[in-house]
Amino acid sequence: MFSKLGPVWLVAKRELRDQFRDWRVLVPMAILTLCFPFLMNEFAKQTVEFLNQYNANLILDRLVPFSIMIIGFFPITVSLVVALESFVGEKERGTIEPLLSAPLADWQLYFGKLLVGVITPLVASYLSIALYLIMVSRQDLNMPPFSILVQLLILTTAHALLMVSAAIVISVQSTSVKAANLLASFVVIPVAILMQGEAVMLFWGNEQVLWLAVAGVLIISLLLIRVGIAHFQREYLLGREIDNLNIRWMGRTFWRNFVGDSHSLGAWYGNVLGAAFRRILPALFFMFLIAAVSLWLSYDWIMQNVSQTVALASPQELQDLEGRVRDLPDLANIGDHINAPFLFMNNTRAVAIIFLAGLVSFSVLGILIYMLNIGLIGGIFAMFELLGLQPVPLFLAGVVPHGVFEIPALMIGSAVVLYFGAVLVTPQAGKSMGEVILELLADWAKIFIGLVVPLLAIAAVIEAYITPAILLGALGN
Repeated sequence: MFSKLGPVWLVAKRELRDQFRDWRVLVPMAILTLCFPFLMNEFAKQTVEFLNQYNANLILDRLVPFSIMIIGFFPITVSLVVALESFVGEKERGTIEPLLSAPLADWQLYFGKLLVGVITPLVASYLSIALYLIMVSRQDLNMPPFSILVQLLILTTAHALLMVSAAIVISVQSTSVKAANLLASFVVIPVAILMQGEAVMLFWGNEQVLWLAVAGVLIISLLLIRVGIAHFQREYLLGREIDNLNIRWMGRTFWRNFVGDSHSLGAWYGNVLGAAFRRILPALFFMFLIAAVSLWLSYDWIMQNVSQTVALASPQELQDLEGRVRDLPDLANIGDHINAPFLFMNNTRAVAIIFLAGLVSFSVLGILIYMLNIGLIGGIFAMFELLGLQPVPLFLAGVVPHGVFEIPALMIGSAVVLYFGAVLVTPQAGKSMGEVILELLADWAKIFIGLVVPLLAIAAVIEAYITPAILLGALGN
């Protein structure tokens, strides 16, 4: 095993030597590492003096952890530039041929580049954080607990791994440094949005949720590494000369996979859509398992947390809750407030969001949104129990009539997303990444148009015009 890792270190040493010879990499990294902690320290000091006037203790407590997260992130941005030109830069400089002709496996080349791309900025980030913590310890600022510090260091490592692995995938698939730099926005913007969400969680103070975010970032990073290795082909690196946006080829490839060899709607449903559906059956099985876990988790969370809240609520709070329940629309007149087109659009949008979120995260975010949607059923079931109602009759009357169509549609739509991510991280011999993505998009379109949309349309009609009457009968009012 160690003999196989030797070539990885050889590639890494070569990359490291190149980096330390380039002042355009060293100077920005040194400035960000040594100067940014002083700027953040001054910012924290001024903020503390300002907030002390208003006793905003919560923000003061979270200010230092937030600053650590920001300080750790900035040196990593330099790694993005280095990783973006890791392969395509060598191609432009004419040094890629000797490297590719060396007796090295694809994964050894890939990990050698990845290793240097991650370690160098991480060392700079850790030094920057350490410098800031020394300054914090000498001032009237609250030092975060040790567990938060560990969490922030792991989060910084996850950010570095995510950005570098995504940048190397771009570098492998691009044919010029210019194109790779333009595509860098697909890394920077999602990571910036991700950090905003993490900052909210940090100020919220819920460590468990932040740990879930760390796990999600690490999973996406590992999937990106897997994608990079799966679609790393030396002949593509050497053969392509320039990026061309061939819309006609894209349209033909998508349409050929969408229509297949069918000449009628019946043949399309039987052969093309049927084949696509059979391909996602393993993913659909996993959706059933994930649904069972989500139902149990949401049910258990409501029973553990909301029951305590209800028990500790004052009579006035319970009276207010009762009043809000009375303000809900009457089931007999619910058709005046909710109609079938509204429900259809709402559910279709939910399935589309699951697809888009899964598309940019190798299914991870899509599956999380699916878990939230399906978990609502378990939560409502638990709420009925806490309110002293019989959940089973209400579930049979209020969910099952339209749920037999809506829930399978949600599961099938989410299973396609899981299948999409699984295929993307699997090597596809003789196909480029663009071709694989177009085929997967065609599969998703087939199942979405042919199965999910009709099921959601039927579910919307039943939910708007039949379920309220059944539920009203079950309630006896």
